[in-house]
Amino acid sequence: MEKLLTPVEIGRYKLRNRVVMAPMTRSRAEADGTPGDLVVEYYRQRAGVGLIVAEGTQPSADGQGYPMTPGIYTDAHIAGWRKVAAAVHDKGGHVFVQIMHAGRVSHPDNTPHHRQGVAPSAIAPGVQTFTMAGMQDIPEPRALSAEEIQQTIADFAKAAKCAVAAGADGVEIHGANGYLIQQFLAPNANRRSDAYGGSIENRARFAIDVAKAVAQEIGADRTGIRLSPGSTLQGIDEGDEGLDLYRYLVGELNRLGLAYLHILHTGNDALLAEIRGLWQQPLILNRPGRPRADFGSDVATGLAELESYGQMVLANPDFIERLKADAPMNEADGRTFYGGTEQGYTDYPTMAGPNAASSG
Repeated sequence: MEKLLTPVEIGRYKLRNRVVMAPMTRSRAEADGTPGDLVVEYYRQRAGVGLIVAEGTQPSADGQGYPMTPGIYTDAHIAGWRKVAAAVHDKGGHVFVQIMHAGRVSHPDNTPHHRQGVAPSAIAPGVQTFTMAGMQDIPEPRALSAEEIQQTIADFAKAAKCAVAAGADGVEIHGANGYLIQQFLAPNANRRSDAYGGSIENRARFAIDVAKAVAQEIGADRTGIRLSPGSTLQGIDEGDEGLDLYRYLVGELNRLGLAYLHILHTGNDALLAEIRGLWQQPLILNRPGRPRADFGSDVATGLAELESYGQMVLANPDFIERLKADAPMNEADGRTFYGGTEQGYTDYPTMAGPNAASSG
């Protein structure tokens, strides 16, 4: 546990501890995707962690998957994120904005242009998604053209530029959880016959091209990427070649000198050990449901340089203080995860009192 609370360097930054707030969709942006004052307060409260990775943020109208999620591609978005970044920096923290293109995990009711979702291939995920009218089946997406793939890569780079213009310390590319980048990786979502489909090298090309474009735009030392090897979220199946796919992908990403790799671990310990061997920059490891007795264990053994926590930081704005004091933790209220008001968002109590997190 002690090492978890020590400083660490990622990219161009020195963080005060090795705890990362994992990106979590909360659906509390304004209707146009601008983070408002409530979002500012939410992140300000949690700025005691070494690094905040802000929630999945769409780089374009096509990239939006859920209602009331933030964007980072307009002047209004930049202005909203500028307030978030300033609030986190005022508390001595660092923040990366996660750029998330949902791809086929979208619904026309959730996007500003109300268009069909886009994906590597016209294959529906076979799952439902939340809309303001309730849960609905996700319709079949439209396959991206070769030209649109290049435009989407450019959208990621533009979003990264916008995030840095807003004062964010960097960006995390969302390559996990069944969204667009992982859709390109998975053969059950990608049946293209061009340079972005077929072989492992071709299916990994989109992820690598996005990472290269973002790193070129803002610097590799301000660019991270998140992957979830073996994840089956949103109908994804990476097939029998999944292990070889990630060996290749991580090896190629390692060449870029990115600030970090963020792994959502789904249980394949052997592959995780291989990834650790392939990756020479800082590794952030997220183990969903990690028991408190294991907090800090991956940092202590050297498997990771940092550990990320989701619901524990969501429910405990003073997470670091509670770790230091070995104090009890608040339980997260799942009923308030997505959408709503300050309830279950900025009103979780701290050890010092219910309003302490809002006072300075």
